[in-house]
Amino acid sequence: IGFIFQAFNLLPTLTALENITLPMDIAGRKPDKAWLDQVIEMVGLSGRLGHRPSQLSGGQQQRVAVARALASKPDIIFGDEPTGNLDSRSGAEVLGFLRNSVRELGQTVVMVTHDPVAAAYADRVVFLADGRIVDEMYGPTADSVLDLMKQFDAKGRTS
Repeated sequence: IGFIFQAFNLLPTLTALENITLPMDIAGRKPDKAWLDQVIEMVGLSGRLGHRPSQLSGGQQQRVAVARALASKPDIIFGDEPTGNLDSRSGAEVLGFLRNSVRELGQTVVMVTHDPVAAAYADRVVFLADGRIVDEMYGPTADSVLDLMKQFDAKGRTS
């Protein structure tokens, strides 16, 4: 299982590469170098691996978090508002990396978000209200997600 949080949860004393491989290091597992190189290339961090989090932008820090989640080849990645602390450009980059990880790397991503634009990157959107599934949508667009969210709000249900 891989996790991506709204807060990047990077250790400030470690380099980007060390943060990426930390879960595997703790587990005593060696990274698959070819896979790790592919993930690092996909998220565009090749030139920043020796930098500490304080030397990286917010978008770059979140890309480290995405690479960390992907590096161990998990069966599933959970994202909790993974773009919540990013500007729209950096958020779109991270969502694109997650989308590519599904299409190109065969990953499964489950993401929680209140952002219709972020939800539109998914194959399927499941709408929850009061802890229950109230609707779902396949092939969403930002507008279609927003329209359905507005309907829920009009009915007194929140999405």
